[in-house]
Amino acid sequence: MADSPFPSKFEKFEIQAFQKPKDFKSLTKTHVPFSGSPQRHPYDAEKIILITDPFSCSTLYYEFKTKNIDYLEELSNLVDIRGKAITMVRIWVRRLSVGVRCAPFIVEDIQNLTDE
Repeated sequence: MADSPFPSKFEKFEIQAFQKPKDFKSLTKTHVPFSGSPQRHPYDAEKIILITDPFSCSTLYYEFKTKNIDYLEELSNLVDIRGKAITMVRIWVRRLSVGVRCAPFIVEDIQNLTDE
């Protein structure tokens, strides 16, 4: 059944319920939005990882403490050509809170690339 044109079942990642803000204009003054696919942090239950473009080979991710996230919006899921669906969200993080931005890459010598 792997060749089915329909999306396959995926495990939903539950973060927690967030209250809808009373005024979005005031939310934009106190928070900054980040969009991506939420993932559990591998060893810290008080943090979340947000992968910006999960299907890209050159993506980056953010790491935030969940206590600094005050609102979450569900976005449209992404589906690849094999039918694998990925949950996408927009989180609103408090201004001046600390986050980590990480862009993994493969280490390569530039000179080796230009010699070819």
